[in-house]
Parts: sequence; C-alpha cells; structure tokens
Amino acid sequence: MKPVNRVFGALGTTVFEVMSSLAREHGAINLGQGFPDEDGPEDVRRAAAEAIMAGPNQYPPMMGVPELRQAVAAHNKRFYGLDVDWQRETMVTSGATEALAACLMGMLNPGDEVILFEPLYDSYLPIVRSLRAIPRLVRLEPPDWALPRKVLEETFNERTRAILINSPMNPAAKVFDAEELAFLAALVERHDAVAICDEVYEHLVFDGLKHVPLMTLPGMRERCLRIGSAGKSFALTGWKVGWVTAAPRLLEPVAKAHQFITFTTPPNLQKGAAFGLGKQDAYFADFAAGQQRKRDLLSDGLRRLGFGVLDTAGTYFVSADVRPLGINGTDVDVCRHLTRHAKVAAVPVSAFYESAKVEHLIRFCFCKKDAVLEEAVDRLARFFARG
Repeated sequence: MKPVNRVFGALGTTVFEVMSSLAREHGAINLGQGFPDEDGPEDVRRAAAEAIMAGPNQYPPMMGVPELRQAVAAHNKRFYGLDVDWQRETMVTSGATEALAACLMGMLNPGDEVILFEPLYDSYLPIVRSLRAIPRLVRLEPPDWALPRKVLEETFNERTRAILINSPMNPAAKVFDAEELAFLAALVERHDAVAICDEVYEHLVFDGLKHVPLMTLPGMRERCLRIGSAGKSFALTGWKVGWVTAAPRLLEPVAKAHQFITFTTPPNLQKGAAFGLGKQDAYFADFAAGQQRKRDLLSDGLRRLGFGVLDTAGTYFVSADVRPLGINGTDVDVCRHLTRHAKVAAVPVSAFYESAKVEHLIRFCFCKKDAVLEEAVDRLARFFARG
C-alpha cells in the first residue's frame, strides 16, 4: 500500500490525550489538559439552549451568524478601540484550532517561512509542515521567557511570510508587553510579513497587566489576523467556537480555506457566544480575578512542596521546575510517575518543543474547583512525605 501523508502519518497522539488517558487509568486528578471542571456562565448556556429550540437549526452562513460577527466587531471596539467592519473583517470558525489552520492555509505558499516561538502549542508545526511551508523556531528561555531580539532580527528575512504570536502564551504563561510588541511590529513591517495572533487567552491576564493585541499598534491593522475563542473566554471549551478578525485582503483567502475545512459552526452555539461577548465588563474582570486566585492557590501549594514555580502572567497554566525536588528522570518520567503514584497528572513541557528540549518543567492546569486543587496538593504532599 502506498504511504499515507508524511506529516500526519508520523505524528503520535497529542500529549494532552496521552496524559488524560493515563489519569483516567490510574484515577488521578487531571491537571494536565486545559479545560475547566465547571461549565461557563448559565446565562450564556441558556442563550444557546433557547436558540436551538427557537431555530433555525440548518446551515448558518459560512462566515458565521450576523449576531456573533457583530458581537466580535463590538468586542474589538469595546476592549481595544479597534474599528472593525463586521461584514468584511470578521469570520466565525469551529474553534481556534480551525481558525489557526484556515489562517495558515490562507496565508502560506510552499517554501514560505513562518517564525514560531518555542515552546509552542502542539498544532502549529504539523499545520505549517502540511502546507510545505518552512517553520523557523525561535526559543524563549525559562524562567522569564524574554524575547531574544538579536535572534529574531537574524531569523526574519526576505522569505519570511508570517510570524505566529501566541499571547498570552501557552505553555509559558507569558504576556507580551507593549515594548516587545512594538519590536515585533517593526520587524513584521520591515519584512513585509503578516502576523497570525493566537489571542485565545486575552481575558485571562493577571496582576494588573493588560492584554494588548498586536493589531492595535501602528502599521499592524492591515497585517494581523487576530484569533479569539469562546471556549477560553467563557470556560466552554467543548463548544469549539472561535473567530478571526482581519482586514479584507487577509480574511478573504482565509475564508476560502475555512469553507473547505468545516464550512460552518452550530448556529445556537454561535448565538450563545454572541450573548457572552455582550456581557458586562464585570464578568470579564471577575473571570480573570477568579482564575488568578486559583493560580495562587495552586502555585502556593506547589512552592510549599519544594517545586520551583515560574511566574504566570496569563492563561490557565503554571509551570513548575522539578529539579529542586531532587527527582531523577525527565519531565516525561516525572509526569508519568506522579500520575501513577501520586494520582496527580500534569503535562511535560518538553512536549511543546521540537528539539533540544527543556526537560525540567511540568505544566499544571489550575482552572479547576478549589477543592480539586487543594486535593491535588494534598496528594502530592502525601506522596513526597512517603519518600
């Protein structure tokens, strides 16, 4: 039999599913995969439920229902001062991963170079390589994940078509600041590139920091594709509702890719997401404050146990250095061992690297009930007490 696709045929199962399966097998608390253990706001869910009963439940417009596209445009204006034409500059996708795929498909030709920051979300590389584009990896180093400016200047060149920026960043939990974004904007403009901006955690920024979309910087309005997510903004990850905001010149080819990936997304979930984007500012502030409190609960517990806990400026995740504990083995070994014997599952950060992996960090998800986080810390404490 002739061989299957070289990119996808060579891939293993995603680390999130591997660790979730291991957690189920051993009855472990799953702090690996990034999903909340409580559903999002009742009024948002109710809006979706009422929409499914009211109908229609047939194919909605390919670009998304008007209610959600208008809400996305209004959200851009309300939070970031962006004037967006909802009819020409917004599109709904079946989750942010589909949005990423459509953006990359719409922007890239074979041989184009794409700059990616490492550690990176695991879907980026397979999509880029399946398009026969060339990934150029730029590493951010723990513990502060500083932007390596000289390396970036050397990596950008005449073949650079795009840079993919994830801020707030998974798994590093870094939030790019205005100075870093201005540096990136200058490189994008100088090299006539575009920026695909994965901003799904835009409402999960902590400690008084502010999320600044690259699209708001001078010269970037026509060069950015900005991706958002109802799953992350409303703790409804199973809905798989995302969206893209971009200038018409960029959005048109992305929409043509989208029409042959998923074409559309359930209309009732789109209407529920539209309702959510219209919620009062207090919802978004309280949501971030609640997750910050959970971050602190878990981080403080891990520090008491001897982990080296890295700063978490945003996202659902905290990374911890296992070296102070004197545990032998790689991060993969540690995660498997803790899942089997401490009954707490985390994700090895090495899974977010292509090569020369960082193997001393493990990532915990804190978007769980307080009682679950407290029990996870207690289980780890009992495990380490046993030696």
